[in-house]
Amino acid sequence: MVALAAMNGLLKTLTARGLLQDATAGLAERLEQGPITGYVGFDPTADSLHVGNLVPVMGAAWLQRAGHTPIILVGGGTGMVGDPSGKRDERPILPLDQIDRNAEAIRRQLAHFLAFDTAKNAARLRNNADWLRGLPLMDFLRETGKHLTLGFMLQKESVRSRMETGISYTEFSYMAIQAYDFWHLFRTEGSELQFGGSDQWGNITAGIELIGKREGRQAYGLVFPLVTNASGTKFGKSEAGNVWLDSARTSPYQFYQFWINTDDRDVERYLKLFTFLPVEKIGAALAEHARDPGKRIAQRLLAKDVTTRVHGVAEAEQAIETSQALFEGRGVTVAPGTGELVLTGHAPTVKVSRTGLRDLSIVELLVASGLAKSKADARRGIQGRGFYLNDEPIEATDLQLADEQLQGPPEERFVILRKGKKNYVRLVLEP
Repeated sequence: MVALAAMNGLLKTLTARGLLQDATAGLAERLEQGPITGYVGFDPTADSLHVGNLVPVMGAAWLQRAGHTPIILVGGGTGMVGDPSGKRDERPILPLDQIDRNAEAIRRQLAHFLAFDTAKNAARLRNNADWLRGLPLMDFLRETGKHLTLGFMLQKESVRSRMETGISYTEFSYMAIQAYDFWHLFRTEGSELQFGGSDQWGNITAGIELIGKREGRQAYGLVFPLVTNASGTKFGKSEAGNVWLDSARTSPYQFYQFWINTDDRDVERYLKLFTFLPVEKIGAALAEHARDPGKRIAQRLLAKDVTTRVHGVAEAEQAIETSQALFEGRGVTVAPGTGELVLTGHAPTVKVSRTGLRDLSIVELLVASGLAKSKADARRGIQGRGFYLNDEPIEATDLQLADEQLQGPPEERFVILRKGKKNYVRLVLEP
């Protein structure tokens, strides 16, 4: 009875945490009958997941915690085609060896989020390259294509939204290929459920349609919301682009800074979406935060929890220490041989007015900070990727700092300029 209660609580949990946008008819009743196996897919378009992928990853984790079995499907086969969902233009088709390398890297990352070695409902990793790359075209058209009508596919937003700008037959066929995945996993793994972002609704329902026609059985779908921030822009981007889970792409310090800079209007939602903290603990943290927003208690809780989960305790603690040291004006350098960050007293602080921030180029700011001896020295350093802004290489000599690049509380906003590995300057915006 306890286990059944937990299973019935899955949709309630997802709803309470803002993770449930929609589900197909009958899913709640099916969950009441006992454990279900469900899958979510990730196409290997890069060799790392980014924070935007964390919503379906967290969904899979909650599924497992409720007693069900998640399957993580790495799209080594579908990655050869590319999903048109949510895209204005056709994705570039990657070489097969690159797809395979990316798929393997994603496999390793996902192993940090789910339990793959539990006795009962262990998560499973599958790669659709195993069954798609050798699939004969004629068999696919006879056994799958005939069940998905053109009218059915044109009704789906992922296809309809691309009709004006153009969609190739390759991308148009993606829906049928993903439907085949669902049917294959239904037959071989007993997967009755597919879940993913809300942009996957059309692909998911196509799989349900195919299973119903080929097997005469019922399957189910569940989608999560596509997350935006309070300003209305897509979640998961920093001024440098995607925030990656791979520390080689986004350092643990940068990763921590992304979360610590969360807008007050977003922090409650992000705590519910991206952590496993009980709702009661989140509520208590928010109440404490409201009493003194300047301390950013809720953001610190969020940043520490997610950074620890992704990068481990040691890296999270180092990111926290580095962030605090730079905020307090203490210097940080890199220990020879170990690569560890070491506190070194006080980092120089340079103050700049909002007018200066708007009028001065990054070249002039590097000279003003003392990190560059002259404008020519600053330009040479930028061209050689020797200067950094908030731990990201500065790549353009005409870069102008913007408000969204500033860190810290409202009363003392700043950025970190760095030369090489050892020299830091805090550039503080005057009130």
